[in-house]
Amino acid sequence: MMDLINFAFFQKALIACLLAGTACGIVGVWIVIMRISFIGVAISHAAFAGALLALVLDKPVVLFSFIFSLLACAVLGPLSDRGQLHPETSIGIIFSSTLGLAFLFMGILPEGKSQALNLLWGSILTVTLQDVILLAATAIFASLTAIFLYKEIQSVIFNRELAKASGIAASIFFYLLLFFTGAAVSTTITSVGGLLVFALIINPAAAAYQITYSMKKMYLLSVSFAVLSGWTGLFLASILNLPAGACIVIVSSIIFAVSVIFSPKRIRKNASEN
Repeated sequence: MMDLINFAFFQKALIACLLAGTACGIVGVWIVIMRISFIGVAISHAAFAGALLALVLDKPVVLFSFIFSLLACAVLGPLSDRGQLHPETSIGIIFSSTLGLAFLFMGILPEGKSQALNLLWGSILTVTLQDVILLAATAIFASLTAIFLYKEIQSVIFNRELAKASGIAASIFFYLLLFFTGAAVSTTITSVGGLLVFALIINPAAAAYQITYSMKKMYLLSVSFAVLSGWTGLFLASILNLPAGACIVIVSSIIFAVSVIFSPKRIRKNASEN
């Protein structure tokens, strides 16, 4: 197993797991606390539709998935604010629309569907240097945003109306969070997959939410769980000859299940009820 680390492609995969786990772990905290988990599904489908269109037009996959993710995020915000819709309703509209586009583009692909399936499930063992650079940029900017805009983001994700009343540009920060969600999804689509990336965003953050009330600790736990999921899933996939993206998601699900079982919040609640 340790021999794998000597290979350049495996080293890039490990780095990609670290960077993807950092970006998805941070974004997941925002999504879980705001209780708009379905947003990951909507944006991941938008990124998947953009990637399929890139295949149809023979264009860069990550670029088109990023553009579609940003378009989805650009629509989600105004629909929620100006359309007087709950974010979950707006997300449902984006999800259904992008899902239709994804099936449309898949149907008109000039060649076989193998490329589309690769985008669906991801292939982290084949990440390129360009993929790693994009992941690094997303992880770094998300980390800096979480650190330097901590108080503002905390106010917005807990109560947007109260944040507005406090003089914070809540809408701008909400759009910023959507932007980073789109960036995290689009830059991980080729490694984790258009559908599986949703689980990598939600599961680690949800597991962290079971353990702590502190948002700072939740950041650290969410990123740690996401990276652990990536590295463990990658080694299991290599040893058992299984799809890496699927293994990563399964490990993240197991981590969530364990966190629920041993959750201090749940144990404290059960003790108070008894």
